[in-house]
Amino acid sequence: MGAARLAELRWSRRNIARSAVVHDSSGGRTEGRRSRQTYPVMVAVHVVGILGTALWGDSHPRTGWLAMLLGVQPLRAWVLATLGERWNARGSVAANTEVATGGPYAYVRHPNYLVVGIELLALPMAFGLRRLAAGLLLANAVLVAIRIRDAERLLRALPGWTEHFARKKRFIPGLV
Repeated sequence: MGAARLAELRWSRRNIARSAVVHDSSGGRTEGRRSRQTYPVMVAVHVVGILGTALWGDSHPRTGWLAMLLGVQPLRAWVLATLGERWNARGSVAANTEVATGGPYAYVRHPNYLVVGIELLALPMAFGLRRLAAGLLLANAVLVAIRIRDAERLLRALPGWTEHFARKKRFIPGLV
């Protein structure tokens, strides 16, 4: 998990650097103020989850939780493949971004946040860390609620986003 997160952060930085300047409100790339403020906290939540599990977790994983953790990885790959160079960990949106309406975005608005929530629950649970899992899930829920408001404000400015996503749920088709 740690290696995957580090690789994603590198890819995120590369994608942002290729597309535009992060804080350009004149048509380049924009990032919501609250997303910018919460980004270090989001990184810290992941670090605590990964290191906490490595340091305090049982040596014998629970196969059901481990299966859930591994089972959600194809959805993550689908999200990343669908977004390609548009994906980044900061919630930054280029003004000229083409709205993703294929892949998992044909069904929900924010499939990657669903994947992250499942990972933050399943990783510590797989190693017997219920309290850590609960804390991570709660912290992630608060952060995601804040970040989604910023992201959707920026995304609504893109042609076609509102039309495509107006009736789509955020995480689970037909439910949430």
